[in-house]
Order: sequence, then structure tokens, then C-alpha cells
Amino acid sequence: MPDEPNAAPEAHCPEALGELSVSAPSHAAAGAKAVAVSLAHVFGRAGVARGTRVLRSLNQIGGTDCPSCAWPEPDAHRSAAEFCENGAKAVAWEADSRRLTAEFFRDHSIDALARESDYWHGQQGRLTEPLVLRPGSRHYEPIAWDEAFALVAHELNALGSPDEALFYTSGRTSNEAAFLYQLFARQFGTNNLPDCSNMCHESSGSALVPTVGIGKGTVKLDDFEKAQLILILGQNPGTNHPRMLTALQAAKRAGAKIVAVNPLKEAGLLAFKNPQEVRGMLGFATPLTDLYLQVRIGGDQALLKGAMKALLARGALDRAFVSERTDGYEAFASELEATTWERVTEQSGLSREQIEQFADLAAGNERIIACWAMGLTQHKHAVATIQEVVNLLLLRGSIGKPGAGLCPVRGHSNVQGDRTMGIYEKPGAAFLDALAREFHFSPPRHHGFDTVDAIRAMRDGRAKVFFALGGNFLSATPDTDATAVALKNCALTAHVSIKLNRSHLVCGRTALILPCLGRTERDVRNGREQFVTTENSMGVVQQSRGTLAPASPHLLSEVEIVARLASATLGARSTVPWLELAADYDRIRERIQRVIPGFDDYNTRARQPGGFYLPNKPREGAFPTQTGKARFTAHPLHELRVEPGQLVMMTIRTHDQFNTTVYGLNDRYRGIQNERRVILLSANDLRDRGLKAGDVVDITGHFRGETRVARTFVAVEYDIPAGCCATYFPETNVLVPLDSTADGSNTPTSKFVAVTVARAANGGAA
Repeated sequence: MPDEPNAAPEAHCPEALGELSVSAPSHAAAGAKAVAVSLAHVFGRAGVARGTRVLRSLNQIGGTDCPSCAWPEPDAHRSAAEFCENGAKAVAWEADSRRLTAEFFRDHSIDALARESDYWHGQQGRLTEPLVLRPGSRHYEPIAWDEAFALVAHELNALGSPDEALFYTSGRTSNEAAFLYQLFARQFGTNNLPDCSNMCHESSGSALVPTVGIGKGTVKLDDFEKAQLILILGQNPGTNHPRMLTALQAAKRAGAKIVAVNPLKEAGLLAFKNPQEVRGMLGFATPLTDLYLQVRIGGDQALLKGAMKALLARGALDRAFVSERTDGYEAFASELEATTWERVTEQSGLSREQIEQFADLAAGNERIIACWAMGLTQHKHAVATIQEVVNLLLLRGSIGKPGAGLCPVRGHSNVQGDRTMGIYEKPGAAFLDALAREFHFSPPRHHGFDTVDAIRAMRDGRAKVFFALGGNFLSATPDTDATAVALKNCALTAHVSIKLNRSHLVCGRTALILPCLGRTERDVRNGREQFVTTENSMGVVQQSRGTLAPASPHLLSEVEIVARLASATLGARSTVPWLELAADYDRIRERIQRVIPGFDDYNTRARQPGGFYLPNKPREGAFPTQTGKARFTAHPLHELRVEPGQLVMMTIRTHDQFNTTVYGLNDRYRGIQNERRVILLSANDLRDRGLKAGDVVDITGHFRGETRVARTFVAVEYDIPAGCCATYFPETNVLVPLDSTADGSNTPTSKFVAVTVARAANGGAA
């Protein structure tokens, strides 16, 4: 029936288990094995000639910016192999020589495809032409580009309000595409611009803007070699940002101490075998961490409070800095004094002696860099915890000087740049005023939907068209079943993608797959090769230029897709020359420089070797807050409570994935092979539940009297604090409640889910 939703039977990953193999975790990252795995991925997917071409260009000046993480490259000298294992996997993913054709979709219904795993979807190859799933059909079929744009335009223009449309963005989107995309959404009449940042580092921005005046980090890459102490909290660089290990190795050789705070002992925090050194290739590792604190999940705030109590007891604060450059200290100190050591040790899961060791290191050093990732950002009290990180560095005067500062490590390659370009549901007045002046229209001023609110709006019928510029929305978001219901409730869902993913299968009454160029592919417009730009974690804007022939002659760039869609939708009522801008990306950059501060002479500076830094006042010791000073914040210690018999579960990545992109089925550093449906539990927690390693279990999530179940997981005994457990996403995103979000940022609490674990209903062992 035309009015029936396309209800695919599988909203999340199938439950079948593979042949799990478990070995001892690694105690060092990288080395010769990482090189071998990298080359096997690239040459196996792209071939030797094509693979060599893309690797030689990756992260080089004037080459291709890695589509994986946002860790920066050196400003000056870059090695011939300026990439890591996951970067190699990412470009192998794009350079895949396999192709998905119309015949494939004719032979496979969405029901059959949904019964396959996310890993299987990615192994089918590159999408080659636009596809449509029409109402009542179970098969995608080809559609011409003009017809596809007309279809989206018709659905958008038929809405009762522009706010019934959602424009989602993945962090791989270039600055140029992101700028046009947000401009299109706002000319259409909405600020509904949810993005992947809402699910990862939104808590960082929410914490940093009011305290230091900018929602970004305050360090440069060369600060690591100048640092005396580096704190790494809730981050696993060996898997998620492997090139960071080179910076940590250089810091250690320069005399820095490193403190790692993580519930799991991760190989990349223990030691590094640098594959660009003979010693590293021979298996010799540089030890990294001087103090490893296996904090209880969510206990970072308690640890930080304890460390600051110890610092004040030692008189180890920079009094001149606190007095002259900060405010709010008295309220902060009063709240800290009221926090007892008993609560600190209980909530952190650490002893006072361990915390005092941390404080000793902080007291003896003033050039401190604090790094963090989603282990801090995805908690109910995430914003408060990150502001405790700020408090700690303010006490020591460790912001705005060489070798010191804040370093939120972004995951996606241009998620920071997308926000700079205006991908934000709560735009500031100054940005909207600049858009209005440049393009002669009145942008909407009311706030739009972030990712969580977008899911609610689709579920409740308040949003009816969902357009995604990249990403795998269904698998990336929390509460998989609720998200599936929301997507199926739409009149239209459309996804700009390079490969098949689960979001294409659990979709609206009409669905589109719009295949685009990958970042590694040449983008030629009217006979002229184009480049795009990105912004890394440290505010460097640089160009990215593809080197490979496109996977299909039918692919369009993200820039062209946005421009043609905007032109088809807005027609004569738009004030923007969409097609002219898309014909030459220099024209887009000319407009950006007139709208966004810091992009003066954009086209010239983007062509400079290595690009340019955006302004960053806190990096220079100035704080553009409401008071003109950095601000201490006073937060009560968040209470970490679950019911008796419950565990706290956090979701994590394997070493063979990047976000929802699954490159393989192994988690090499943790010693887990050929299976993703596992749960890591301590020996005591296994015993207390009458379980043993290898048992098949069901996991039940608990939230406000509701339960959610993830079935058929294998229990793995692991070194993890008592009362805690870890699982991989997206397999357990089904357990993350839609309504459990961080205060102040609305980020899903994927790192703190109350669960019970019991032998699977069908029993048995893996």
C-alpha cells in the first residue's frame, strides 16, 4: 500500500554468532603488525597501484586529508607515510574496487539486506548511481539525478512548515559542502541541522564556551613536546586517534609525564611501537603512561575533585593567574571543600593514595595538557566533568602558555569544521546577521532540533522529511528501535552515501540513496579540478584534494548535490546563485570569508602549504567570556547509582571500526577475534552472576522503569573495574535510552547505561 511505511524487519544487527577467539590483550600499539594490516586492507580493496597512489597522497601537503579522525598533521615536516592503520582502512574503504549495481538491488530486497550485518553491508562495494525505494516497494531501483532532486524538492515544498524538515550532517563533510548545506536549510526556513557532534563532543563545547570563551581546544601539536604533564581522560588513542601516539612518544622523549584515566587498560596508552622507526618495526616499544588510573565508569569527576582537593591542600595553585585571569574561584573552592574524600573514593573507584599520586604530578608541573574524548562527553554529568578539567588547569595556570592547555580530541575528520561553517541548531545572532547581509534574506532565528530532538520529532510526526549528508544515522544514534520507528514515520528519507548501510533499509515511505564522491577521488567541474578544505582538532584549515578516478561516472560531489537540491527546491525565491557556486569552489570560499571571522583571504591561505590556523584567543591567554576572564565553575559531585545487581555499561569501538563503519571483525589490541557481539566483564562480576567466560548472555537495559534487551552476546572475562562492563556499538545502541542525555548538551549517555546480564534465553556457550 502506498501509505504504508517501508518496515524492514531488522532495525539492528543480526544476532548470529561467529567463531569467537579470545587471547591476552596487547601491551603496546602499532609496530610491524599495524603496517601489515594497513597494507593488506589497502591493497586488498584498491589494488597495489591504486592503493599506493592514495597512500602517497594521504595527509600530505596538497594531498588528501584523511577521512578518518581529526588529529592534526605537523605544520612543517611530514613523513612519507603520514597516516595510521585506521587512516589506511578508511581510504581502503573509499577506494574499494567492488561495485554495487542496479542488478544487486534487483536481486536483494531491503528485507534480505536488513538480515545481513553492518560489516557485510560495507563489504559489498561502492554505490554507483542514485537509487529510489518507492512506496510499497521492497527493492531499490535506479533514478535519474534530476528526478531525484525533483522528488526531494516536491516533498520539502509540500510540508506544512519548514521545521518539518531535518538536515543531518556527518563529520566527513567538507567546509564548502557544509557551508552550502546550512545556507540551504536556512533559506528553506529552518535551523533543524542536527549533526554527529550532538552525539560526541557537544558536551565539550557546552563546557568550554562559558568557561574559556571558545568551544574548541587551546593547544597546537607542537605544544606536546613542550608539555611537562599530559592527562588523557576517557580516550583510547591507539584505536581511535593512532597518529596521536607519535606526539605522545615525542613528549615522553622530551621528558613529559603521562597520566591515563580509563576503565580499560588500552594498548595505545601503555606503549607505542613506532612503525616509522627501525626499533618500532623490530618490536621495541616506548612506554607511555607513568600513572594509569582504572577509574570506575563515570567516576572521572570524582577523581578530578579529589586531585584538586589534594592540590589545594599542598598550596599548589598559581595564585597570580587565578587572581588576575579568572573569576568564580571562591564558589568553586567552597564546593570542593564540601566534597568529602569518602565520596571521592567511592565514586571514582580509586584509592586516596592513587589520587594523591595524580595530584603530586600535577603539583610538580605547570605546563599541563588535558586530552579527552567520548569517555568524558557521553555521561549525564559530562559538561560538569569537563568543566572540572578546566578547573584543574586553571588552578595550575595551565591555559594560554606554551606546552599547556585543553585538547578535546575530535573523532570525525571535519566535525569541528562543520560547526565552524554553521552546522548548528542554535546559531548565534552574529552569524545569522552575517548570512543575512551576504545573501539578502532573513534567516530563521528560533532554535532547531539537535539529533535527539530530531528523533523525537520524527517519532511524533512533527518532522516528515529527513535528509542526511553522510553518516549512518540509524546505527549511530541511541535507542535503535525508537530511531527506527522515527525514520519509518517519515514521508521521505534521503541519504548521501558512498556505501550501503542500515539507514538505507529502515526508512521512510519513499527513500533515496544519493551516491557521492569520496574524499580520495578527483572532483572535476567544467574541466577544472577542485579541492575542498577541512578543519582539524587544533583549528588548522587546510585543503584536501582527491587523487583517484571516481568509482562511477554517475557520482556527484557533496557540493554539487547540495547546490542542485537547493536550486530545485528553492527556485526563483532563492537569493543564492547555487549552480554558479558549485561550478567553482573558490566562489564558495569567497562567500565564507565574508560571513565567518578568521577566513580572510581564504582562497590564498588555503593554498599555502599546510593551510592556516583560525584565531584562538584562549591559546594566547585571552578569554572571550562574558567577564573577559576564564571562569571556575562549582558543581556538586554527581551521584553514580544503579540498583542492586545492575552493572554500568559503556559502549566502545573495536580496533577494526571507525564510528559505525566496520572494517573487520577483530579487536586486535583487546585480544578479541572474529566476533563483535561480546560483553567485557570482570571475573568477580561473572562469578556473582553464575556465569563463566564463553557463556552466551542477554543484556537488559534499565531506565525509569523501562527495559530494553540486546540478545545473544558472549561473555568475555576482562580487566575492568567491578560493577562495570563494556560492549561495542552499534550492536548495543539499542540499550541506550533516547531520553537519557547529558545535562546542558543533550548528548546521549552511551557511556553510562544501567544493565543486568543473564544467561541467554536459549542457553548455551559460544
